[in-house]
Amino acid sequence: MSEFDSYRPPEPPRRRRGGGKRRRRGGGSGGDGAREMPMVPEAEFTSYYGRPVVKPPPWGHEVAAYLFLGGVAGGSGLLGLGAQLTGRPRLRRNARLGALGAVGLGAVALVADLGRPDRFYNMMRTFKITSPMSVGSWILSAFSGGIGVAAVAEVDRMTGERLPLGPLRSVLRVVEGPAGLEAGVFAAPLAVYTAVLLSDTANPTWNDAHRDLPFVFVSSASLASAGLAMVTTPVAETGPARTLAALGVVGDITAMKLMERRMDPVAAEPLHHGSAGEMLRWAERLAVAGGVGAVLGGRNRVVAAVSGLALMAASALTRFGVFEAGIHSAKDPRYTIEPQKHRLAARRAAGITDDSITTAG
Repeated sequence: MSEFDSYRPPEPPRRRRGGGKRRRRGGGSGGDGAREMPMVPEAEFTSYYGRPVVKPPPWGHEVAAYLFLGGVAGGSGLLGLGAQLTGRPRLRRNARLGALGAVGLGAVALVADLGRPDRFYNMMRTFKITSPMSVGSWILSAFSGGIGVAAVAEVDRMTGERLPLGPLRSVLRVVEGPAGLEAGVFAAPLAVYTAVLLSDTANPTWNDAHRDLPFVFVSSASLASAGLAMVTTPVAETGPARTLAALGVVGDITAMKLMERRMDPVAAEPLHHGSAGEMLRWAERLAVAGGVGAVLGGRNRVVAAVSGLALMAASALTRFGVFEAGIHSAKDPRYTIEPQKHRLAARRAAGITDDSITTAG
């Protein structure tokens, strides 16, 4: 016995075949001594000392909150640009301020997960096109700069030009429009890059959803931003938000169903079970309810506000549900091994037996 025995799985006691008597060569059950006989039973998969095959990401709920807030900010930035181009000042103002608030809270959540603010700064020291984290950091910074300038212009107007800007006020009026345009350009990438970030990992559920998860996140961002606009803006100017809400509901449900259908059935299981499954089921219900309210009763202030809250809750539950499903799938070795076996069988069935992945066995 040693100090390492507590980490080893128990081993059954060895027993000599035949009740303790040695068998003679060639005698016994069916072997004639000339043929090869199976000496080891068929192997069954077990993980190393019961540990996961894929290491779960060390992310807390701050990351899930960042996923949601990034969608709110991206969608609101796009709504703000649309309001800027179509002459809807109150929708423009609320969308810009909502985007700035969401991106600010998202940055706080991201830094809280990183542990130290300088870790975010270190990500800005390089630009690597093959790294979703590096590209996403630059997208977040570019969007924040544009929406920050546009939001300061809105606050200055709200306070009756009482901000201590001095000669910078005239400069702010000139750059406000281009800043809003810049925020609108980076809005969609901000809403979708987190889906690429998740699916680029070895996490079984996230990786298997890589083809459709960006569409789910874009639709979810549409729900959140449209819902926020419907809550904060009078109904006279929320026509674009209601349209975006209706399109977002259709896109969200369609993309989610298509994603689940195209995924390996085993890898998709965490999306239906446990707390993740419950959140995603409620997300679908709230999305439908909010969409119906936006289309049929969106011109009523109370109905619009309630529908907007339902849409925001649906978006948050979608992001948190996908996040929780991925964390769970990484902890269970089954979600890693069985989809691999299915992919291997599919390659062999397609006649691919001569590469580094498959063999002709």
